Amino acid sequence: MGDIGAVMMIGLVVLLALGVPIAFTIGLLAAVGIWMSDINPMILPQQFIAGSSVTSLLAIPGFILAGEIMSAGGLSRRLVRVAEKFFGHLTGGLSMSTVAAGTFFGAISGSAPATTAAVGSIMIDELEDRGYQRGYAAALATAVGPLGQMIPPSIPMVIWGVLAEESIAKLFLAGIIPGLIAATGFCLVSVIYARYHGIAKENRATVKEVLIAMKDGIWALLAPVVILGGIYSGMFTPTEAAMVGALYSVIIGLFVYRDLSWRQIPAILMSSMKTTGMIMFIIAVAYGFAWVMASEQIPARLTQALLLLTDNPIILLLIVNVMLLLLGAVMDNISAMVILSGVLIGLGQQIGLDPVQLGAMVVINFAVGMVTPPVGYSIFVASSISGLRVETVARHIWPFMLVLLTVVALVAYVPAVTLWLPEKFG
Repeated sequence: MGDIGAVMMIGLVVLLALGVPIAFTIGLLAAVGIWMSDINPMILPQQFIAGSSVTSLLAIPGFILAGEIMSAGGLSRRLVRVAEKFFGHLTGGLSMSTVAAGTFFGAISGSAPATTAAVGSIMIDELEDRGYQRGYAAALATAVGPLGQMIPPSIPMVIWGVLAEESIAKLFLAGIIPGLIAATGFCLVSVIYARYHGIAKENRATVKEVLIAMKDGIWALLAPVVILGGIYSGMFTPTEAAMVGALYSVIIGLFVYRDLSWRQIPAILMSSMKTTGMIMFIIAVAYGFAWVMASEQIPARLTQALLLLTDNPIILLLIVNVMLLLLGAVMDNISAMVILSGVLIGLGQQIGLDPVQLGAMVVINFAVGMVTPPVGYSIFVASSISGLRVETVARHIWPFMLVLLTVVALVAYVPAVTLWLPEKFG
């Protein structure tokens, strides 16, 4: 690998083990790599700027803002209410309602922590009041978070599309079936849990109650239709769709539902700007780190090293998926995607993996990392909302993890799971 590659890889492990924030870690190592390579140091800030100047990344602040406004504007609450009317009378109905609400909100926010926060803030207390253990309720809210990264629009899909120079619209389509499979698996867990713990069924909603909930929630239900319909009809790009979604959420929150006030807008803008700034900072420094690695041919050497272990595509896919799951549990997924993009793209080409399937596999593996200790953001969000320790939430997460790992395996070994929709409609 060479001296520079060895220093960067060892430095990455050591600094992360010492608890140095990931953005500072990779920024420092990029600077060290430039210094050791005797390259003009001005290259590094140029790469930082280049990494954060890709037009498609403009979709990120739009989706973040749309998700926050929709949560504050009452859209998420109405989605939950609609889901309750349809599923509440079934065995495990309230738990299934949480899954359905997470699926709908995931089709708006594009973010795992945002989906967990929006659904968990409403449903954790409600689930506990209806007989569910609070730890289970928090774990369920954690588990539905990754649906926000699988079901379009998805912020990580946007980032991977930029890194791999792949169609973001096709990547969006690739995440739909895995997301729906995960949601179906969570519903199955809900039924098993409710039967085992003797959770009472809710009364079946009357037709009138369903219609009232649908009427009240129609504008929330139309949000993903507006965003995704606009993308796939060709009316606007994913970046433009993010801005349309933000504008739509403002209009509905202020003038239709009136749960949003003008006084809340500055705080929402500030919060979304902080989140966007954090993400863009990570992308910028990771882009510089990835450039140094590429200039030293580290991704190509790592790819060859993996191929020397075995040339069996099935075993290689297993190794890659295990590696992604482990990294997703300890690293920020955006940083990991940028750092590993060169290695993963090269490896995918070597074993004949479709680029869209590869992108979906990477994003979904890292989505699972969002619910895996010790760095799973969704677990921390659910812990904060529920008031439970992270360890308590983690103890209840295992049945949902089994579902997510099954989805990971299907994405890796059954190409149609991710490629059927892009090939049919892409």
